[in-house]
Amino acid sequence: MIIELKEYNSVMRIILVGMMLLNVLLSSAQKLTPIDAESSVNFTIKNLGINVTGKFTSLSGLINFDPANLAESKFSVSVNAGTVDTDIKARDNHLKKEDYFYVEKHPRISFISKSITLEGAGQYKITGILEIKGIGKEVSFPFTANPVSDGYVFKGGFKINRKDFKVGGKSLILSDQLSVNLSVLARKN
Repeated sequence: MIIELKEYNSVMRIILVGMMLLNVLLSSAQKLTPIDAESSVNFTIKNLGINVTGKFTSLSGLINFDPANLAESKFSVSVNAGTVDTDIKARDNHLKKEDYFYVEKHPRISFISKSITLEGAGQYKITGILEIKGIGKEVSFPFTANPVSDGYVFKGGFKINRKDFKVGGKSLILSDQLSVNLSVLARKN
């Protein structure tokens, strides 16, 4: 009976240690919050053949990122569509209307990841759903993840067709393709 009790205690210790290790592994993804003031969401599009640049602010959301466990990593972020800023107030007000971002009905532009894969040292590819004006489309793009003292700086970029999201109507002077460039500082919660 004493031998059985010792064996039971040994088995219980092994199970307890295993559960503690599993808990550490499951919680190793860093829960991060994007820092709007230190991040940028910029875009470039041609209008009458001239590059027009702009940006969005009010970046928010949650990021769980663990380079050792990409299957459990997830990005769920958005910007306020009403913050569109091209340095021309009249144009910005026009971009907030129904033909463009329709911010009254669709106040946020969001991205939710579906998968993240390793492409090289510190280089990844993310695939997710980009939603603009209530229209969700899958996009994939490369990004880098550079560790900082209490989080990461994520940098990446992609191109989209504005017409896929019904932005800009049938404008003939506005390019269909636009580029988006991201630099997101995210810190531990």
